[in-house]
Amino acid sequence: MKYTPTLSLVLSFSSLSAIISILALGCTVRAADASKILFIGNSFTYGAGSAVQFYRTDSVTDLNDDGRGGVPALFKAFTQQAGLEFEVFHDLIPGSGLDKHLAEKKEILSQHWDIVNMHGYSTLDKSSPGDPSTLIWSAKDMAQLLFDQNPDVSIYLEATWSRADQTYPEDGHWHGNPIHVMAKDIRAGYNKAAASNPAILGVIPVGEAWNRAFVMGVADPNPYDGISYGQVDLWTNDHYHGGTYGYYLAALMIFGEVTGYDPRSLGEEERAAFELGVSKEQAQALQEVAYQELQHETPHRNLKTFEPSPLPKQ
Repeated sequence: MKYTPTLSLVLSFSSLSAIISILALGCTVRAADASKILFIGNSFTYGAGSAVQFYRTDSVTDLNDDGRGGVPALFKAFTQQAGLEFEVFHDLIPGSGLDKHLAEKKEILSQHWDIVNMHGYSTLDKSSPGDPSTLIWSAKDMAQLLFDQNPDVSIYLEATWSRADQTYPEDGHWHGNPIHVMAKDIRAGYNKAAASNPAILGVIPVGEAWNRAFVMGVADPNPYDGISYGQVDLWTNDHYHGGTYGYYLAALMIFGEVTGYDPRSLGEEERAAFELGVSKEQAQALQEVAYQELQHETPHRNLKTFEPSPLPKQ
């Protein structure tokens, strides 16, 4: 068959239309296959005391309708820049442990989730600091509830950080110990909780990433005596909750563990950092801390790299 210029042009347009249709279908499939991730926690996840609390609230679904973005919104921003499709939800109750979520939120949590990141109260137990008993049984029961909805769910526990207000003041439960000790104790409690149910994949060591930031000189370990030049304060002004830098590091750890991507790929132009007032140098330093802690946790893992994409405009 002899092709005329007109016929060739028609075929070219037909081919182009087919390609566009295929690409559009591919985008639809990726959106339909987006992983549903749920964050269960408290003010340590919604970013109390920092600009993170109300960051990109429209990018996530707040199951309590409190209008919070928090660490889940940071996670979403990182995944968008990595070209990944995630639907992000959170159930965050201030001052709560997993036991309160079980008591009050079973109905809303009883859904099909692909991934769940969850943590309890910051001292393990509000009335008995350092005691993991409540965390252990509540993590076990919560994991079973989630598993019953989806046997393929990936469940992570998030071990939180040392509280300066529990370490330096004389009335603190960890007073007299170095700042890294509380995070180590918290991690030990989460290890026991993770062992309580085989549906729990493991523990994301956010508190130990904070410890690493202190050791590397990225963050100042004692906010009570001022912040040293060139270092950041991971806490907010109550020396209890995280500040913007602390939540940024927490989100990097969750992003790296859940996706298997190297947080350093986000780079100095990472947009969430820019929008929150974190400098290029600080963003890269915190990304390096997260990378090193993730590698320390799983030494032989090869974290994937990527070329970051722009964040959608708000």
